[in-house]
Amino acid sequence: MLSAEEKTELSELIGHSETDRAACVDAMNWVQRRYGWVSDEHLQALAGLLKMSAEELDSVATFYNLIFRREVGRHVILVCDSISCWICGTDGVLGHLRQQLGVCPGETSADGEFTVLPVPCLGYCHRAPCMMVDDDLHVNLTGEKIAAVLERYRGAQRIVGTGPSEDE
Repeated sequence: MLSAEEKTELSELIGHSETDRAACVDAMNWVQRRYGWVSDEHLQALAGLLKMSAEELDSVATFYNLIFRREVGRHVILVCDSISCWICGTDGVLGHLRQQLGVCPGETSADGEFTVLPVPCLGYCHRAPCMMVDDDLHVNLTGEKIAAVLERYRGAQRIVGTGPSEDE
């Protein structure tokens, strides 16, 4: 499942931690950045590198809501469902996403392009409602903004590691 080159990269990543086990979240995030999610096969491969069982890794992975243990769309949309965002219109955001993508929270669009997931808080209460698409933050959302955001990502490859970029 992992190439020799990937195992070398992961071993370097693991080597920066006090113990192999301490690197398990970083290692799963590395796999997810590369493959989009962490499969059972990836857990097996990581278990050997981290000197853990696949079951232990699965316990850690399922504790964190942003480690995906099932396949997700090319672009993951995280919709903030904090109280501030709800007051400012999360229902409308989800309604627009449902209308434009044909999915409810927790689902992936039929074309495999987008997965919509609710998250407890994105930390932008002062610019609610907000969502992230991949690593990009989108704030002060309206129906028009949501349509423009989706259009920007349709057909585009996922770009990881760029960090949040705020829209006005």
